[in-house]
Amino acid sequence: MPLPKMPSKPAALLSIEDYPKAESNKPVKPNIALVDTAPPAPARAVVAKAAEPAAKQAPRARSTTAKAAAADKPTSGAKAVESRSKSTTSRAADKMGMSKLFVLDTNVLMHDPTSLFRFEEHDIYLPMVTLEELDNHKKGMSEVARNARQISRSLDALVSDIAEDAIDLGIPLAKLGNKDAKGRLFFQTKLQNAALPDGLPQGKADNQILGVVRALDQQYPERPVVLVSKDINMRLKARAIGLPAEDYFNDHVLEDTDLLYSGIQQLPDDFWNKHGKGMESWQENKHGTGYTYYRVTGPYVPSLLVNQFVFIEPRNGEPSFYGQVSQINGKTAVLQTLRDFGHAKNSVWGITARNREQNFALNLLMNPECDFVTLLGQAGTGKTLLALAAGLAQVLETKLYNEIIVTRVTVPVGEDIGFLPGTEEEKMGPWMGAFDDNLEVLNKSDGDAGEWGRAATQDLIRSRIKIKSLNFMRGRTFVNKFLIIDEAQNLTPKQMKTLVTRAGPGTKIICLGNIAQIDTPYLTEGSSGLTYVVDRFKGWSHSGHVTLARGERSRLADHASDVL
Repeated sequence: MPLPKMPSKPAALLSIEDYPKAESNKPVKPNIALVDTAPPAPARAVVAKAAEPAAKQAPRARSTTAKAAAADKPTSGAKAVESRSKSTTSRAADKMGMSKLFVLDTNVLMHDPTSLFRFEEHDIYLPMVTLEELDNHKKGMSEVARNARQISRSLDALVSDIAEDAIDLGIPLAKLGNKDAKGRLFFQTKLQNAALPDGLPQGKADNQILGVVRALDQQYPERPVVLVSKDINMRLKARAIGLPAEDYFNDHVLEDTDLLYSGIQQLPDDFWNKHGKGMESWQENKHGTGYTYYRVTGPYVPSLLVNQFVFIEPRNGEPSFYGQVSQINGKTAVLQTLRDFGHAKNSVWGITARNREQNFALNLLMNPECDFVTLLGQAGTGKTLLALAAGLAQVLETKLYNEIIVTRVTVPVGEDIGFLPGTEEEKMGPWMGAFDDNLEVLNKSDGDAGEWGRAATQDLIRSRIKIKSLNFMRGRTFVNKFLIIDEAQNLTPKQMKTLVTRAGPGTKIICLGNIAQIDTPYLTEGSSGLTYVVDRFKGWSHSGHVTLARGERSRLADHASDVL
């Protein structure tokens, strides 16, 4: 059942006088008045200051009217989403062109060790509590511990040749060669005394950072001071006591995942009328299949990308057109027809495409010129089945690759069951249930082989499929392998880079995942490694992407995906 809409205005707190005494048998109602969502705040005096040391510089005055104007100004698309992610103070400062002072929480540094250099012209302030927490988390071999050690090395390099009395003036962040970081780094060099509301424990690290933010806000009333934290509760507490706070979203590839590249573009119905003048067409035979090519010119071409799939499905009964962009040069593009994998004669290991997107995906998976393929889609769209079928066909039939290597992130959905016995492949066995299910489907496709024949085929297939763990991937090089990375939405961009750079000559990498099912803490749809590679690889002539839209598992699974 859908939830009701959020109230547009908060209810007022009732005082004792608002509750009149009830007479016998006469119901009474309290005197309820609605309050405005934005009560008028006391105006701050705007003080124009002369030039001061860098630690006390105030670029321009901060006005509450500018804040309101920035908050009320409508924006559109991804800018509107990014604007909503920012605090009101940040939006007002952006509108006025002011430099901000960002106070970083520890989890921002441990989440992205390069975050120090991602705030452009703005300054960064590190409380002493942040450094203490970094020191507590630097031990171990986890990703968090590695990030803590890396950020500690970066801080050491920044302060290495700075005089002790010059730290108060700020350290240029561009000192290590990061030219995009034009701000300065400040450390907490003295005790900040700022009273926090009663009830907040003073000894807790989060509350000490909030105290530092409030002290800076009071010390520099004319400068925007903003807390940046990945901790939602920390941001809520900051907003509750009147301090500006926002999430760290510089690691997000996209603020709105609806804008993620889908790999498919529907052409307008009048495409051939506007782009067909002087059109050239020819036929070529590639990899044993004949393809027709069309060279078109027109205004719609610059919006396309190489290896993007295009289609036209007219409603007037004319035949549909399905193609792929193979070349783009200005306003001229070459469109290539596709191989119809929906027909039984073109089946891949007994599997045929059941919808348009699956046909697009098989064209990428069976194309030896395409080295990197990403498939997104909800549960039951056939990502794993298509990848396995294409891998078996190219390993056992055409012998284009030596073997199939399967890996995935071992992130449990519920409680962890502890250590698993056996070798590397035996430990990975419970995580590979999805591949076992799909192998069973692929083995049943050969009905004439009989039970003995299917058993022999299964043993042959098992000998050509290797299951590997992500923990032992660093330093390896895969040559002529068909590498499948399942559940890739749980990978960070750094882990994804580690995996993709393992590819040697003749290796094809397929990333499968659903960004709506992320189980890794601190990863969102915008910062997932799968979103990262989809956005960075789009338009490359040797990569392709398809977002599978329709589920084909069963009518029960499709209905469950829609209503649950």
